[in-house]
Amino acid sequence: MRLDWIHISIPHQRLTGFANGEAACVVDVSTAVNGVGEHEGSGCTPRGLHRVRARIGEGLPVRSVFIGRRPTGEVWSEDLVRLHPRRDWILTRILWLCGEQVGFNRGGAVDSQRRFIYLHGTGDDQPMGQPLSHGCIRLRNDDMLALFEQTPAGCPVYIDETPTDPVDRLIEFTSETQP
Repeated sequence: MRLDWIHISIPHQRLTGFANGEAACVVDVSTAVNGVGEHEGSGCTPRGLHRVRARIGEGLPVRSVFIGRRPTGEVWSEDLVRLHPRRDWILTRILWLCGEQVGFNRGGAVDSQRRFIYLHGTGDDQPMGQPLSHGCIRLRNDDMLALFEQTPAGCPVYIDETPTDPVDRLIEFTSETQP
């Protein structure tokens, strides 16, 4: 099934993917430990409307390690973590986001793409459902693999911090923005 929209709820630490106006997948995520914000160097997760700019890693093994969006040839393991204890693990697949709101999350010092904001897999030892990332949206590797398979380039991704249920908010957002 191909997703039409993705919603990321900061307060719920949850990603909901929509297809044909219905929730098709719901997974726990981990957003930034520094909270929300759009400025470069903040370590925050940017809000607002984004699109998937690029899909990276198709065909690679689950838990493949990326540095600078390039696979290293390594596959994440506890032994690898012991060798590189300070590494921020970007694993399995990457959905690279591009902000769509000029002056808010696109352009200048608030550009999500130039901040390298991704949806990506993370180490199996990392908890979900609580903010721990450096700005990106982290997922469990199996969830990232499934999401990647369903998400086309150009797919809208809406990140917000409203306390409303993410399913209701995205349906409302979708109806507001559809031509």
